[in-house]
Amino acid sequence: MWFANEDACRRYLGRLRWPSGFSCPHCGAHCVAWTTKRGLLHCSSCQGQTSVTAGTIFQGIRKPLRLWFLAMWFVTSQKHGANALGLQRVLGLRSYETAWVWLHKLRRAMVRSGRNRLKGTVEVDETYVGGEEEGAVGRYTETKAIVAIAVEIHSPKGFGRLRMQRVPGVSAADLTPFVRAIVEPGSKVHTDGWNGYNEITKHGYQRKKTVISATGDPAHVVMPGVHRVAALLKRWLLGTHQGAVSNKHLDYYLDEFTFRFNRRTARARGLLFHRLAEQAIATPPVTYRDIVNGKGPASTQKSLE
Repeated sequence: MWFANEDACRRYLGRLRWPSGFSCPHCGAHCVAWTTKRGLLHCSSCQGQTSVTAGTIFQGIRKPLRLWFLAMWFVTSQKHGANALGLQRVLGLRSYETAWVWLHKLRRAMVRSGRNRLKGTVEVDETYVGGEEEGAVGRYTETKAIVAIAVEIHSPKGFGRLRMQRVPGVSAADLTPFVRAIVEPGSKVHTDGWNGYNEITKHGYQRKKTVISATGDPAHVVMPGVHRVAALLKRWLLGTHQGAVSNKHLDYYLDEFTFRFNRRTARARGLLFHRLAEQAIATPPVTYRDIVNGKGPASTQKSLE
């Protein structure tokens, strides 16, 4: 068994955090460190002490690391993801709120900072997440969340990587920054005829504009990538999470969906666990208050800062 006890879990995180050997966060020295009785790493250079979880998503946790590892395995091994009720049941947690907070911490670790932008041919469109809304006209909405979607299109068929982000509106001021943040300049961006995308050609993108109504084909045929993703996203939100996702937390659910979609061909669940653990130690800690308020590192903030 890989993670039979807490020491094994700490050693695993230590190898991920310092693959070339321990580097003291206090003095920066690459040196030998020994483990104290309290599980802290003692620097032989400056005599400072640190924890392998300090500065990571695991900082300040009260439950054993091994339980967190079980949570990560459960999240990555479920084909359609996990909700808080299922995690609470599997781990035997007393509180539903604890399971909910744990999942939101892990979602914040599902997006790698500095990830490469999409390239090649990229379909871009928007979809709407939320319940039925009366009086909505065209692309504008009063209460639904607007989600911009971009997905790489492979030739002759197939989809590549995905990016999604909640945007405040559908004007050029809303959609152009989204394209610039996640698509490599020089790429061909395939959109429908909406004028909110008119500005992207000024920023080094080739635009392929298709007016859906003029083709005689349904939208999911003309632009299959974004419409397939939109359908899968809504089915996932309704199925796994019963549609109980508030707008202020939506970006983190989008990050989880993107994490799963971009690794959909991975044959080994253990590799997904490894990737999530790698990103968890590279993700700064987040407080309970920030989680409740929908704040913290998400793809929206990372890509637009």
